[in-house]
Amino acid sequence: MEIYGNTEVSRALSQMVESGHIPHAMLLHQDDGGCAFPLVLHFLEELYGGNPRVKKLIHPDIHFVFPVAGPDKPVSLQFIAPFRELLLQNPYFYENELYSAIGIEGKQAGISVNEARSVLDRLSLSAVEGGWRSVVLYLPEKMNVQAANALLKMVEEPPQKTLFLLITQAPEKVLQTISSRCLHLRVQPLSPEADAQVHQAEVAGNAVLEDLFHDLLEAVAQKDLLKALETGDAVADLKVREQQKTFCRLAAEDLRRLFLLQKSPQLARIPEGEEDWYRRLSSALKPTFPRRAMECLNHSLMLLERNVNQKILFTNLVNQLYRI
Repeated sequence: MEIYGNTEVSRALSQMVESGHIPHAMLLHQDDGGCAFPLVLHFLEELYGGNPRVKKLIHPDIHFVFPVAGPDKPVSLQFIAPFRELLLQNPYFYENELYSAIGIEGKQAGISVNEARSVLDRLSLSAVEGGWRSVVLYLPEKMNVQAANALLKMVEEPPQKTLFLLITQAPEKVLQTISSRCLHLRVQPLSPEADAQVHQAEVAGNAVLEDLFHDLLEAVAQKDLLKALETGDAVADLKVREQQKTFCRLAAEDLRRLFLLQKSPQLARIPEGEEDWYRRLSSALKPTFPRRAMECLNHSLMLLERNVNQKILFTNLVNQLYRI
């Protein structure tokens, strides 16, 4: 995992491990989409002696906490699988990408007292491997007063070898009772070059996903079921479920353009250089296709978030699009 810039912070964290003088709580202040997670994960790899489970985000003594939303006040553990997928795919993710990954876009995300109690319950148990127990808490500014008060004593006087690593984008909004107990570290923003490099990979990945949907639409328009099924298999074989969700969202955007091209061409906003492709597909597909296909994609996205088998899901999606 490459760390862009922030040499001084990285060196300071490494020196803590080498010296054995590790603060029990640290607050890393980053800009949205910054370098804090790569720094934290590299630090934890060193702290846990290079254990490969740290890099895979499955070490039993490292607990991740982040804002969530939903009925009955859910906790991070209920969303840990898509969170891991997102962090493994891109540790420089933006806050809104987290909410998209765990399926709570448009909801008021927060860290509740239920979450604090869940953390305390886990920390009440001995470390599985007899070493450090660590809590990585993303966006402590989203923690309400009740949650902060529940965690305060543990942050003030943690048991031996218990570590809190807080990643904030608004340190002034972190409750003072928590902030004052932490060593503060400023994570410098990415340089324009590094920022472009981080997001170029994301743009390139999205282009591949969009090409897959274009191949699928071409096959459907030509009534080539075999090619359509092969494309569906390629999407099902994507290693990260978040990529499959992105495929559905990009496909829905393409369908929106096709719909507008048929109804209100001036609003379609076709990407430069792709006008011929959109116009050709718009003519080849039924007028009802974009709307009905969007319904199929939205349903597939919902099933993805419920962990339905990807092979079955995308084979069914191809079949539905072919029959429209």
